Amino acid sequence: MKHWHINHSVRVVKNGGVLAYPTEAVYGLGCSPYCSSAVMKILSLKRRDIVKGMILVGSDISQFDLLVDIDGLPRKDEILANWPGPVTWILPAKTGVPYWLRGNNQGLAVRISNHPDVRQLCKKAGILVSTSANPSGCRPAREARRVRAYFGDALDYILPGSVGQLAAPTEIRDAVSGKILRSNS
Repeated sequence: MKHWHINHSVRVVKNGGVLAYPTEAVYGLGCSPYCSSAVMKILSLKRRDIVKGMILVGSDISQFDLLVDIDGLPRKDEILANWPGPVTWILPAKTGVPYWLRGNNQGLAVRISNHPDVRQLCKKAGILVSTSANPSGCRPAREARRVRAYFGDALDYILPGSVGQLAAPTEIRDAVSGKILRSNS
């Protein structure tokens, strides 16, 4: 049955839809980062300002080759040692990365997830936008029923499953400075 849910989620993403799915700590809202209308829908649902940029999640660093440059970073080994895992790194964005992904930032927030559902989804659908499933200022959803309470029928699909064991959304670190921008403790 889980196989059907993952495949249906892949179809939603590939058809420009928005879905909710379990991640390491909370349910996330996701879509193809290359579909600007889907990203705009997520921003609208969350009441989030585009200037902040988005987090992208994948199953392998090679999925991000067109968007970020990791090869020249002095912290490359540290970054790769954290993945797959619950650390999001702000990596230098390549020229041409859409504004709807990076906002007013020079970097792009990237995570290689260790959540089994996210990994399966990204292996089949490619990288995803990954932002917590909640309107700005509200508590992130940890269950599908909370996602439904927040967004009703506005989503194209909610992937059933369980969130991971993290108590808070993933840590965010700057790949150039090493500074922790958001702690998960």
